Amino acid sequence: MTATSTSKALVSVGDLAWDVLAKPDTLLLPGGDTTGRMELSPGGSAANLAVWARRLGHPCAFVGKIGADRFGDLAEGVLRGEGVTPHLIRNPAYPTGVILALIDQRGQRAMLTGQGADWELLPEELPAGVLSSAGHVHLTAWSLFRDPPRAAALAAAELARQGGATLSLDPGSFQMIQQVGRQNFLSWISAVPFDIFFPNADEARAMSGEVSSEAALSWLRTHYPSALVVLKMDEDGALIEGPRLPRLHVPATQDRLLDATGAGDAFGGAFLAHYLRHGDARRAAELAVQVGGWVVSRFGARPAVDDELRERLSPFGLSSPDLVGA
Repeated sequence: MTATSTSKALVSVGDLAWDVLAKPDTLLLPGGDTTGRMELSPGGSAANLAVWARRLGHPCAFVGKIGADRFGDLAEGVLRGEGVTPHLIRNPAYPTGVILALIDQRGQRAMLTGQGADWELLPEELPAGVLSSAGHVHLTAWSLFRDPPRAAALAAAELARQGGATLSLDPGSFQMIQQVGRQNFLSWISAVPFDIFFPNADEARAMSGEVSSEAALSWLRTHYPSALVVLKMDEDGALIEGPRLPRLHVPATQDRLLDATGAGDAFGGAFLAHYLRHGDARRAAELAVQVGGWVVSRFGARPAVDDELRERLSPFGLSSPDLVGA
């Protein structure tokens, strides 16, 4: 794929929710009580990616469904405050989504995703003009694991493709791929000409059936030869390979892991913000690992931009005015 004009928006389609982040101080026991850190934070994988791409200077919009409730109002207000243009469908029959993130002492998280309004998006509710005029459209697999919203996500991809946009996918969850069945999942995405995949190591193995990250990347490149694959490997950095890009490794930062929630979304948003502007996958990945490393050393998916992040991003030509919310 070639770099997209920055005058055209990146449109992220999918989940907008609230994260309930819980990191217990001690082991949770049945019937017991303990202390810990808890926060309510705006989230949703697709919304997180849009926020991070916008923070790094790319025009962004978000398409999704929320409840006709106070939490939906707050979520919309947060998106607007981040500079992301929301195109939201409100449904009074379902609440705005909520995700429980249980974070262990190592900073790894297990997610329990509630089936709120974000799971109910229908094809006829899509803002066709927004999608057909986009420069790039991003989907997460959370929009594919059930129907609805699967038909809406696939329709959004088709509208974008017809309008000339490029497409990316975050496979979302290795456990959900296993639950719905690998072959089912692959059949749903087979008709979509994705230009970029953002799997983590577990998701790549679940998609490919391979044991190692390297073999999984080879499988993905064989089965999606026109796509750039950006394989996120946590503390091992990222592996990247594409049609005109030999395999390369970008090392991770040395940040201490506090909370992995949303780090992959931040990585993807940062990567797309740079890549869609400059078309340099290596440099985009180097930027993305800096953002992802900074996020995992903090609590929540969208920590406020600080001086440390500004300093990290200055070698990439991003100054404070470029960082939305800086």
